[in-house]
Amino acid sequence: MKTFSKLLIPAVAIAFFFTAFGAQQTNAQVVNEILKRMETHAKALSSVRSKITMSQHDSVLDDYDVKKGTVNYLPGKGRDVYVRVDWTNPVQEVLIVAGGRYVLYRPVIKQAVTGKTSDGSKNTKTDGALAFMNMSKAQLQANYSIVYQGVEKIGGKEVWHLQLNPKTKTSYKFSEIWVDGDGMPIQSKTVEKNNDSATILLDSIEKNVTIKGSIFKLDLPKDVKIIDG
Repeated sequence: MKTFSKLLIPAVAIAFFFTAFGAQQTNAQVVNEILKRMETHAKALSSVRSKITMSQHDSVLDDYDVKKGTVNYLPGKGRDVYVRVDWTNPVQEVLIVAGGRYVLYRPVIKQAVTGKTSDGSKNTKTDGALAFMNMSKAQLQANYSIVYQGVEKIGGKEVWHLQLNPKTKTSYKFSEIWVDGDGMPIQSKTVEKNNDSATILLDSIEKNVTIKGSIFKLDLPKDVKIIDG
């Protein structure tokens, strides 16, 4: 967060005030336009298939854990989305989110972690990131104080950067999203209260493709140990 030195000259203070006010008004208009594009995009979106990269940062050790794979996504109501992530690197894992519950299957160790997405488990970070695609303008404004952070580039593409500060108590400090010109959030970041973070990036995005509902059901082998998350 930027800090500002104390202004000693009243004239400078007044000039700063009016400059800041004008910037806030402009930023509010930009945020409004971004949210409108996101809502229009969400209404036209029936599915998403893409490559996915998740980078989890441990703030104490300053260590990064990076996973790569593919994701299939179907929108639902609010944050009740349908997600399947097939992680392929560094190890094979399958994460499924459907009906307000999740299953994280780790075939290498024959283990599956299950639970409710509402519990805020670290296993559902992917779901939380993708859920922003499905939230209306009204829902975003009701749940977050939205701060415009400017225009940045991801993969050579210009995107808008927004910070979403929760208006009510949550398990995390804040989230950030990077939105392309179509209104598609292509990257998100969630920062926890201990300053750990998880960043999700989507690329090679295919929209409105046919995705069978059956892929969101997982038949686990009988020798898999199931753990409540």
